[in-house]
Amino acid sequence: QVQLVESGGGLVQAGGSLRLSCATSGSFFRILVMGWYRQAPEKQRELVATITSANSTNYADSVKGRFTISRDNAKNTVYLQMNSLKPEDTAVYYCKTTCVGWYGRRDYWGQGTQVTVSS
Repeated sequence: QVQLVESGGGLVQAGGSLRLSCATSGSFFRILVMGWYRQAPEKQRELVATITSANSTNYADSVKGRFTISRDNAKNTVYLQMNSLKPEDTAVYYCKTTCVGWYGRRDYWGQGTQVTVSS
């Protein structure tokens, strides 16, 4: 079994910054891709950023230049540094990891953390 624990969400004014963290633990051999997704009220969940085990990154156009994804492989943790936040960034942010274990390759999701940006 694999568990993801997220932290770092909260309320911030527009133009401010937040840093999200997501630690993965449990039964796996290695982690392939780690990423962040978000879901605003009445909208579909969307990709924010991903990072591979080789540190190759991918960002949604809406966050490029403002958000930075990184990972610490020794801690099995992925981070999302969010700068210049806008009200439209308000959403529940979810982390996702793709793990390889005895069960093969599987995706796991965190419980979500609320980010609210006030204007």
